Amino acid sequence: MRHTRSVSQWLATALALGGLALGLTTPGAAAAGTPRTDGTGTVVDTTAGTVRGTRSGGLNSFRGIPYAAPPVGRLRWTPPRPPAPWTGVRDTTRPGAPCAQPAGLPVGTPSENEDCLYLNVTAPAHTDGRLPVIVWIHGGSLMYGSGDMYGPDRLASAGAVVVSVNYRLGVMGFLSSTAVAGADGLGLQDQQAALRWVRANAGSFGGDARNVTVMGQSGGGYSVCDHLASPASAGLFDRAVVQSAPCATGGTRTRAEADADARRIATALGCESDRRATEACLRRATPAELLAAYGPFNEPRPVAGTELMPLTPAEALRTGRFHRVPVLVGVDHDEERGRVLGRELAPGGAPMKPEEYKPAVHEAFGDRAGAVLRRYPLSARPSAGEALATVLTDASWSVPTLDTARLLSRWTPTRAYEFAERDTPWFEGYPPPSFAPRAQHMSELAYLFDLDLFEDVKAGQAAFRDRLIRTWTGFAASGRTDWPAFRGTEGHVQTLSSTDWGRADFVRDHRYRFWTRTAPRTGTGTAQPAQRPDRKVTATTAESGATTAR
Repeated sequence: MRHTRSVSQWLATALALGGLALGLTTPGAAAAGTPRTDGTGTVVDTTAGTVRGTRSGGLNSFRGIPYAAPPVGRLRWTPPRPPAPWTGVRDTTRPGAPCAQPAGLPVGTPSENEDCLYLNVTAPAHTDGRLPVIVWIHGGSLMYGSGDMYGPDRLASAGAVVVSVNYRLGVMGFLSSTAVAGADGLGLQDQQAALRWVRANAGSFGGDARNVTVMGQSGGGYSVCDHLASPASAGLFDRAVVQSAPCATGGTRTRAEADADARRIATALGCESDRRATEACLRRATPAELLAAYGPFNEPRPVAGTELMPLTPAEALRTGRFHRVPVLVGVDHDEERGRVLGRELAPGGAPMKPEEYKPAVHEAFGDRAGAVLRRYPLSARPSAGEALATVLTDASWSVPTLDTARLLSRWTPTRAYEFAERDTPWFEGYPPPSFAPRAQHMSELAYLFDLDLFEDVKAGQAAFRDRLIRTWTGFAASGRTDWPAFRGTEGHVQTLSSTDWGRADFVRDHRYRFWTRTAPRTGTGTAQPAQRPDRKVTATTAESGATTAR
């Protein structure tokens, strides 16, 4: 599929690929049956068999439901296939194993498991069968994490069926070796298989299978960008929530980048040979060997220019060749504070010294550093770390998020927000930071989910937390928020904080005009650091709280 293909051709391909349902029922069809009790738990019929979960606090919970066959043995690096049906009642009271991932980051769980394609469903015990369905795609740079890490009870209690998903990560989900054809987007294909499962089964859990919202943050948010652009995601969702993942600058990588990554892995494993021998060597490698060769700080992405991802998300949004569903898109006001603070908490780390600020800006922005330093002088901030975090937040996150909202709003209803709470919880068990984290990367998740990663939300913020949750579930139900849609080039961006719930002065606050005048520009007009923002920030300490970026 070429980039010059017409919109009508793209839509035709989208409909065709969207119908490849992996042997599942037609999207929108619900499995027979509704939740019922059998004396030992809550029982639901799914398309593959009956599952038993638990009921507590007015919620039904099912954990570890297989949505695809285990991709082990000869199925390693192959597209997801339907799970084998079972007889009797399957226990789904414990989460499935997390997908294979390295050790080292609190946002993940060290694992060598390949049998990991499971999802979790949490829903109100009593519903009218028409609740909105939220499918949560976890972040972690497409390298780390699992769906069960994010406690969904608050979202479900507000009136939604919440589904969280495991999907293949890193080398297992995004290997681009020419010796293993078609493996470079398997993590995204896993998510698509899960979305098909949701279309087929949501009704049995009390959800409206015709009202599915796909929602993700950071690496998961970039996955949502990919679903908006991928023809194979056609018909699988009705709304989208993109958190801290500007589609205008990320979501895919080039074939050259991916192939270089694959060659590095093959070399590390001693698998360099002809194509057939290389494939055999890679398939013999254990998960531990593959993880060690891949490394802990990589940047897996689907490859653009393929049948799965014909266009980058930016090009898809620019040309209108994406799935035009209502979108809620947003960013945290102080994204990069987490990365800068994480560096000082890493082994051997320390608060950034004033004399380190200028070299850091030069490293990030190259020949544009002089203009950046004049616009962001060190004297304007209390510390060098805060100054650097402000620069990188504006350039890497805030400006491209506004560009993303502008691109989306040309074609589809778009709501934009900025999470701007100043008194956010810090990472559980870590020493106090040298400056306030404020609305750092991931900070809004402490309000939407129950997350062991963070300390408790501050006392007195219950009403704010509830309002956030009602906003997210309300958007899932209706595609609307209590603020206006984004329109024009500098449309409405809503501030979300416990002290301010109104329109943000986003353009001025993040020096949008300065960055759009700073060369070189991307296709959307955004000036970027010398290193691509999606490559720099998705494996950052903002997601780990303790480990430095590479």
